[in-house]
Amino acid sequence: MLSVIEFSERKIDFNVKPPSRKKIMKNIFKKFFSNNIFTFCFNFAFLRLCAFALIFSAVCEAQTLAPGAPGKDAHWASAGKQAIGTSANLESKVWFTLQGGAMTEVYYPDVTVANVHLLQFVVVNPKTKKVETERDDANHQIKALRPDSLTFQQINTAKSGEWKITKTYTTDPERNSLLIDVQFQPRNRNLVLYLYYDPSISNSGMHDTAMSLGDAIFAKDGDIVSALVVPSNIVSEYTNGFLGTSDGLEELKRNGRLENKFNEARNGNVVQVARMRNQNRFTVSLGFGRNIEEAWANAGASQRKGFVKSIAEYEKGWSDYVKTLPKVEPKYQAQFNMAAMVLKAQEDKTVRGANVASLTIPWGGGANANEDVGGGYHLVWSRDLYQVVTAYMALGDMAAANRALDFLFNIQQKADGSFPQNSWLDGKRGWGSLQLDEVAYPLIMAYQLKRFDKATYENHVKRAADFLVKTGPKTPQERWEEKSGYSPSTIAAEIAGLVCAAEIARKNNDKASANLYLKTADDWQANVEKWMVTTKGKYGDGNYYLRLTENGTPDAGEKTVLNNGAGTFLESEIVDAGFLELVRLGIKSPNDLLIVKSLKIIDEQIKVSTPNGEGFYRYTHDGYGEMDDGRRWNWDGKYTGKGRLWALLSGERGQYELAQYDSFKFKDAKGLSVRQKNINYKNDMFRRQALRRKAEKRLDAMIGFANDGLMIPEQVWDKAETPNNIDEQYVPELKFGEGTGSATPLAWSMAQFIRLAVNLQAGRNLDTPDVVYNRYVKYKIGGQTRFDISAPAPGDLAKMKTALWK
Repeated sequence: MLSVIEFSERKIDFNVKPPSRKKIMKNIFKKFFSNNIFTFCFNFAFLRLCAFALIFSAVCEAQTLAPGAPGKDAHWASAGKQAIGTSANLESKVWFTLQGGAMTEVYYPDVTVANVHLLQFVVVNPKTKKVETERDDANHQIKALRPDSLTFQQINTAKSGEWKITKTYTTDPERNSLLIDVQFQPRNRNLVLYLYYDPSISNSGMHDTAMSLGDAIFAKDGDIVSALVVPSNIVSEYTNGFLGTSDGLEELKRNGRLENKFNEARNGNVVQVARMRNQNRFTVSLGFGRNIEEAWANAGASQRKGFVKSIAEYEKGWSDYVKTLPKVEPKYQAQFNMAAMVLKAQEDKTVRGANVASLTIPWGGGANANEDVGGGYHLVWSRDLYQVVTAYMALGDMAAANRALDFLFNIQQKADGSFPQNSWLDGKRGWGSLQLDEVAYPLIMAYQLKRFDKATYENHVKRAADFLVKTGPKTPQERWEEKSGYSPSTIAAEIAGLVCAAEIARKNNDKASANLYLKTADDWQANVEKWMVTTKGKYGDGNYYLRLTENGTPDAGEKTVLNNGAGTFLESEIVDAGFLELVRLGIKSPNDLLIVKSLKIIDEQIKVSTPNGEGFYRYTHDGYGEMDDGRRWNWDGKYTGKGRLWALLSGERGQYELAQYDSFKFKDAKGLSVRQKNINYKNDMFRRQALRRKAEKRLDAMIGFANDGLMIPEQVWDKAETPNNIDEQYVPELKFGEGTGSATPLAWSMAQFIRLAVNLQAGRNLDTPDVVYNRYVKYKIGGQTRFDISAPAPGDLAKMKTALWK
């Protein structure tokens, strides 16, 4: 048996022959006493028992290494999470996710590092050798137990009717561990319960080493160790193996029991299985640490503390936070609270301000889960963080909003002023592209958060604005991260960002830069339709906004190759609702005739009415999503798929309708009789309130798209038909108007819900930058800038740029 010190200090030689029993005993006593570990263990009653059990087990059995390394390819579970959880405080740096009746990814020591693929229970009838798992052989139910806490319960009932397992989850707010309260209710007393744990330490399924020590099992990769502890009166035996070659579940399926038990499985895709002796109710604790001692101490201390005390502390932390949230309409409050808690939960607890897009890997993963190949969605995007910041501002949490902007400016921003497509917590580039909306959003945030000080302007705002002027408006990638070109949504962010930067420059007496930013913004605003509106399209009267033009020539009849195997089409065939960002960011009036006309095309081409409300595709012929037959996106390793509805787009449409409501103008009543005035007023009020009701219906739809755990997904299934051959490892049951195997919960979706709910309360879009709206909609350029500036004459802009950067 491998000693504690050898394991924790990474002195494992995977080619060494297993030692004899005598040598095991000698090494254990030598290592324990010479390193004072025994003294450490005796400070904790639970660890004393473990230490004695360790010595006893070493005497009783020789070390056994599992064969079949490294095992079959690793996987990540479906991204369609039904719940996520973590303590509301900063001390406990553990996050869990729940999906398909099991616990899936668990993150430690930060929100970017997943360490678990799957933890579930297995039920065996030793007489018939029938084996059933929670994931595959049960009907799953998830419950959010409180409206003011991330407290969730999974109830799994066997399809055979033979058993029921109820699990409630919490993290221990005092340490890096989580606890699961387990209640097993068998109808047949002969049934035996096993725990199945598939770790994937350090964002990869391979390279893990698993071992048993006393009443605990450990898994390690690099400087991260997990320790899973079940009370000694509950657990009776453990085994460690490799997935598909020597794992305990495969043996249970063959023999109905664990005949070959292995103490260790070294360097591969490991799986750990434990048999429960007393099956009624018990607590499982899973601790993490930098070495085996720390992980063991955390798991053991949480076991001694107990589930009841831990969850009481956990729920108080979240309840205290929810008390600080604003009130919205009662029918939205539960979802509103959950969205706010999820955003708070997805902020890292060490690198403050770093909110990941989602604690998921969309559609799980096949062989790519063997190695850390990019972090899934648990990375930080400037664009997604902008959505979160505007939600924080709507919640009144200005401290969280400023932390996020500090992260972008102080950690993520590059020396040239730009921002990466996404990054890790240290600012290291993630996927490696450049998206100009992500350079522009921090400028809008800086203005809205009133970050007007000289240091912020000179070190961050000016650098980003200069980069935009030099590089834009054509972007290497638009907001869907697929194509280069002229994108309405991206250019809307660029224009708004430059106007906001100009105002900050003005406040810092940098008139030359302010002048340049405004002239650039005005030039781009004046050319929006030239670059991105076709007059020869195949829809309607042929005149509408396009999703994107690669060369800014919408009537040239150019073709575009869509991603994800979607095909090749004329640019004029591909539409999306990205032009609504021109309204939300204050560049176009919601009543602009071309905006209104283009919306009709959107409703004809990419809107779907579902049982839960209207949803929208990202764009026509999108390829990012499940296939019609239920196969996951990228099922062939070639990124093949078919796009589905996006929940957040319903919220964006709601903000447009709210902008219409806010800008509604009552008819001129001059010269009319009192009776006619009253009639006109009532009719106008009816029409105005109808716009508000439309926006409310978008919020209703987003609630409908959420699952039973109140998690709002990235994508929603768009068909009445449910495919029969769904691989549940990656894709949940696909129901019309409900979430898919896409990222759930998505921070952007949750933030959009918060923003629309608060804006409805205010009767207007609070996230529209006033300085942009005043310039382009209210005052038609000029007005609020204190500079007498009109659109630049030909050649003026180039001269200004040259003069500024000489």
